[in-house]
Amino acid sequence: MQIQGSWTQLDKQNRDKKTVSVPVSELIGVEEGRVEILPQKKVEESEQHFTVFSVKRGPRGAGSAGLWAVGRTLFSCSSRDLRDHWVTQLRAALRDRSASRPQRLLVFINPFGGKKRGVQIYRTLVSPLLELAGISAHVVVTERANQARDHILKKELTGFDGVVCVGGDGMFSELLHGVIGRTQQEAGLSEHDPTETLQPCNLHIGIIPAGSTNCVCFATVGVSDPVTSTLHIIIGDSQPLDVCSVHHLNTLVRYSVSLVGYGFYGDVLAESERHRWMGPLRYDYSGCMVYLSNRSYSGVIQFLPADPKFSSPRDNTRCLSGCRVCSESTERLFPQSDASSNASFYSTSQYSQDSSQSDGDWVSVEGRFRCVSLTCMSSSCPRSPLGLSPAAHLADGTGDLILVRDTSAMGFLKYLHRHTNTQDQFDLPFVEVHRVRAVRFSVPPGEEESDEEEDGGKGTEGGGDRAEQECERDRPERKSISQQHLAERGVERGMGDDRKKKERGLFFGPCCSRAPSVSVWNCDGEILPHTEILCRVHGQLVRLFARGIEDGARTRSCRGGGRKCKGRCVLHT
Repeated sequence: MQIQGSWTQLDKQNRDKKTVSVPVSELIGVEEGRVEILPQKKVEESEQHFTVFSVKRGPRGAGSAGLWAVGRTLFSCSSRDLRDHWVTQLRAALRDRSASRPQRLLVFINPFGGKKRGVQIYRTLVSPLLELAGISAHVVVTERANQARDHILKKELTGFDGVVCVGGDGMFSELLHGVIGRTQQEAGLSEHDPTETLQPCNLHIGIIPAGSTNCVCFATVGVSDPVTSTLHIIIGDSQPLDVCSVHHLNTLVRYSVSLVGYGFYGDVLAESERHRWMGPLRYDYSGCMVYLSNRSYSGVIQFLPADPKFSSPRDNTRCLSGCRVCSESTERLFPQSDASSNASFYSTSQYSQDSSQSDGDWVSVEGRFRCVSLTCMSSSCPRSPLGLSPAAHLADGTGDLILVRDTSAMGFLKYLHRHTNTQDQFDLPFVEVHRVRAVRFSVPPGEEESDEEEDGGKGTEGGGDRAEQECERDRPERKSISQQHLAERGVERGMGDDRKKKERGLFFGPCCSRAPSVSVWNCDGEILPHTEILCRVHGQLVRLFARGIEDGARTRSCRGGGRKCKGRCVLHT
């Protein structure tokens, strides 16, 4: 049962009385006196007043319907004793009825990500709200790539209710790998075995968006706003999330939650790494250059289809807060008495390299493709509000495999453009989408990687926010997976060519270079070191401090705070 707190809000002339109801679970904190928190904390002592802070939603039906703000309500009492009584009762209600709220957090700040405002965002927006809610935080400002991952894997975490990153998708990926790796270590499970049923993680992950790309935050909250994300953390929201493990042979390569993309998306990431000096503009520039190169690649895709009776990538449903499909998937993914069958679902025979011809569940597709994408969520972002797969679900144990076959330049442009509007990007003759449990990709015989097919560097470090560390360019011992992979392939050999060759690569890029026989994989902003991979979707492997995207038509809104409203309220006793 959800406990509500109600009060009547009055304007300056005591007209237009309006009752406001706020769930106790969405109260942030209670302070004696007249108090303001944002943009700067101000306290005015008063024996008859106290201030209640709660979640305040954005206007209904607006584009910012998922935006949360801090609602401030000032209460006036007839005496100090009455004020103290209400403060005590409200704080007790918060303590007794909010067991899911975190009490202690481990916070990692990436000072290099995005516009390099991570520390400032935490100090001015996040820290005051955590203090108001009575949440303690141990803060680590990272100095190198993968520092957060290593900290989670090796340091003592007893007493922490969650880990939080102040950064973008790259920083989140570090926490993701650390939390999953730590959980499997403690459970005695091998991450490298693709047949292993991994242990779900209990430690929640929070995301404060402060990076160049904040896709995971946007797709799980609905907006990229530090205050909104902080409020989700404070009230203890919990959103399960599917995770895709990417393997090469019997080795884990990476985990992914948003995109594993080959072809166009891999080429864009690799090309963008050559132009890091452009900042975020490099993605637009590289996308244009790769599009003009008009490339397609041969590939063999094998996949295990998901049961179509539960959901379909073409059913025009959206995964919103309280999603029915995800809720029903919880019972299916974690049956009370069927653990043995769940463990044998991904049997060794299903995943063996020789099973593709003998296992009837596998479906094989071969051809030339502009891009091959696997996503475990919609992958929506401000530029693509519905994302790569609008009907993808966050926690149903499946991923959406999108195959874009070779087509004309105009046809592919139409496909890309439909990501920016409400048109169905799958309603094209050269596009197909499948809801899957696992995917295997291989290169047809005769299509082999060749370091000699490219004469310019494709980049240095993968797209996440850890790549924003400019100082790492001069520190080869700190190169990321993307840097190491591209260096091993020899794509950085062109650095020593003459000026004319450099200028040609700078202004014309892939348009004037010989097309390679294979592309690279873009795994949540990191370039994978292998072309032939196996992907498996692990249902609800981690949990975020989030609740999914709220339906704008169902959001509640407190419309107080107008010109005449002074925020003075009368309590209902």
